[in-house]
Amino acid sequence: MVEGQLRPNRLTDLRAVDAFLAVPRELFVPKALRGIAYVDEDIHVGGGRHLLEPMVLARLIQELRVGREDVVLDIGCATGYSAAVLGRMAATVVALESDPDLAEVATRNLVAAGIDNALVMRGPLADGWSAQAPYDVILLDGAVTRIPDTLFEQLSDGGRLAAVVQGDGPVGKARLYQKVDGIVSGRTVFEASCRTLPGFEPRDGFVF
Repeated sequence: MVEGQLRPNRLTDLRAVDAFLAVPRELFVPKALRGIAYVDEDIHVGGGRHLLEPMVLARLIQELRVGREDVVLDIGCATGYSAAVLGRMAATVVALESDPDLAEVATRNLVAAGIDNALVMRGPLADGWSAQAPYDVILLDGAVTRIPDTLFEQLSDGGRLAAVVQGDGPVGKARLYQKVDGIVSGRTVFEASCRTLPGFEPRDGFVF
């Protein structure tokens, strides 16, 4: 996966490369799908949820420039794969999951993978997890139509947030945001498509 998908798609951060090499992706997918754990597409893991395509996840993590001392909030961790990769790079990972079954699976998977610095918490994804804020890094593991101010408020000064923001078209835009002196600015870093996270769906408009 790393040599065939990630390096050819501009994954150059050596710490990120090492993290992806160290985490066996097949541990984080249902047993029936382990034969396709490394395909270059999203994988359904139950409850209508998917693991992000490896290339999209890798590029998002690379843009976040995760440091060894960073505290990370991983929103929508599903079965825990992204939290495991981030756990290989950061000091602490808070992995937030709204689905109780997936949260239990993620906890078991992280233990099986030997990741002892990532803790799975349950709660609405769009609320983040303020109890451990501020975070140096926030990753959203899926598409969103908007990023709530609540999440930006949970960033530390100098903190980074990455997400795929879905507009009106079929292809979303992976965007990187940074908070400096209380002001958040963002930019598009590449195009990507992925499934929408629960709680971040488009709001229904008024019908006249």
